Amino acid sequence: MDVVRTGSPTGMPWWVVLLQGIAAVIIGILLLTETSATILTLVVLLGIYFLIAGVFELVGIFVDSTAWGWKLFTGVLGVVAGLVIVRHPYWSGALVPLTLTWILGGIGVVMGLVTMFRGVRGAGWGAGLLGLVTLVLGVLLLLHPVYSTLVLAWVLGAWAIVGGVVGILAAFRLRSPGRAATGTGPDTSRGPAPAR
Repeated sequence: MDVVRTGSPTGMPWWVVLLQGIAAVIIGILLLTETSATILTLVVLLGIYFLIAGVFELVGIFVDSTAWGWKLFTGVLGVVAGLVIVRHPYWSGALVPLTLTWILGGIGVVMGLVTMFRGVRGAGWGAGLLGLVTLVLGVLLLLHPVYSTLVLAWVLGAWAIVGGVVGILAAFRLRSPGRAATGTGPDTSRGPAPAR
C-alpha cells in the first residue's frame, strides 16, 4: 500500500474523504431545510439503485450460475422495486419513509419487550429501564408514523451534518504535511535526519 501517495492508512485519498464530507453536509442541510423534496430525491435515487442492482443480479446468472435461484429472485425483486419507485416517485416518496418508520417501530417494540424481559429475569433494573424506553419509542413510531418520519428525517439530517463535518476535518488532517509522508508519523518536511 502506498501511503505516501494516498495520504491515508486505509489507502483512500484525502480528497475523496473531503468530497464525502461535503456531500454529507449538503444532504444534511437539505434534509433539515427542504425535507420533502430531499426525501423524494433520495427515494428516486434508491429506486434507480434497486433497478441497476437487479439488472446486474440477472446478468450475473449467465456469468456465474451458482445460487441462480437466489440471484433470479433478488434480481427480479430489484427490477420490480426499482421500476415501481421510479415510475411512481411521489407515491414512493411517501410510502418508503413510512415503511421504514413502521419497521423501526416494530423493531423497537420487539427489542424493548425482550430487554424488559431480560431485566426482569436478572439483567438488572438498568436493562429493564432501557427496554421500557425502547418500547415507548417503538410504540410512538407506530402510533404517529407521519410525524415520526419527519422527526427521523431531521435526525438523519443533523447526523449527516455532524458526520460530514467530521469527514471534512479528517480530510484536512490527512492532507497535513506531517501525515502525508507516513500516514501518522511526525513532520518530515524539514528534510532527512542527520547521519550518525
